Amino acid sequence: MHHDGSDDGHVLDSSITGAKTGTVKLRDTALAAFAPVVWGSTYVVTTELLPPAHPMFAGLLRALPAGLIALAVTRTLPRGAWWWKAAALGVLNIGLFFPLLFVAAERLPGGVAATLGATQPLVVAVLAVAVLRESPSAWRFAWGVTGVVGVGLVVLGPAAGFDVAGILAGLGGAATMALGVTLTKKWGRPAGVGPTAFAAWQLSAGGLFLVPVTFLVEGAPPAVDLPAVLGYLWLGLVGGLLAYVLWFRGITRLPVTSVAVLGLLSPMVAALLGVVVLGQTLGPVQLTGFALALAAIVAGQRPAAPLRPVKTGVR
Repeated sequence: MHHDGSDDGHVLDSSITGAKTGTVKLRDTALAAFAPVVWGSTYVVTTELLPPAHPMFAGLLRALPAGLIALAVTRTLPRGAWWWKAAALGVLNIGLFFPLLFVAAERLPGGVAATLGATQPLVVAVLAVAVLRESPSAWRFAWGVTGVVGVGLVVLGPAAGFDVAGILAGLGGAATMALGVTLTKKWGRPAGVGPTAFAAWQLSAGGLFLVPVTFLVEGAPPAVDLPAVLGYLWLGLVGGLLAYVLWFRGITRLPVTSVAVLGLLSPMVAALLGVVVLGQTLGPVQLTGFALALAAIVAGQRPAAPLRPVKTGVR
């Protein structure tokens, strides 16, 4: 039989297309991962550079100036229903998340707060079924639990304490961020609106929500010296504007559960910076936790097969 090689051409074309698709996804994943990696520096920057007892003010400066700068650069405002959608996403992803995060950090040891925050991928997996109508996946739940266990082993210490209000705040922060991430995926991004403008809407909305909350909770702003200025610039421009642009871009391009599990990088980076900058140490238990969390992050990037219903009845 004569073979003209056309099938080989189709196979070659499909392999090239698959390689390109894999490369694009890897790049999108790496860019999205930049956000939680940078957010992992927040603890060290806050404790080493910023005035004490003003975490809400730091959250405000992380969101509002970055949002207004991005609005000025893009000169793009929401239209129609996107006014309330952008406001809702900004409040969920930033405006409510920051206060709940700080309440948890204030009332709980850092390790407990970080472990509660690591439940976010599990909440997203549930919301993906309820809101996005995705099929339930045992794979996602199993690796979500593995990620929580891994983060817990890294950051939980023998002095871990439990406070009801702190635990509720930690779980509430994970839930609000998870809902914001899921709705961001559900609503997508308006046609013709880039990721910078999209992030600007949410940062501005979340920042405006934080203005009265911050002054009610903390009062007047603190005195700011040069190290604090550098810290606020890092949190605002890199941890705020750049990180959120890449984060929201990743949500629109990647499966929402894959993006959510990248959030586990944040407490891991915080622990590593504690070793490098603050002279802390990691023992065998913490290293085991790192391995489990990394495995969960990698596994979370793979497509998951849905749970198949059990067949009943006569064949």
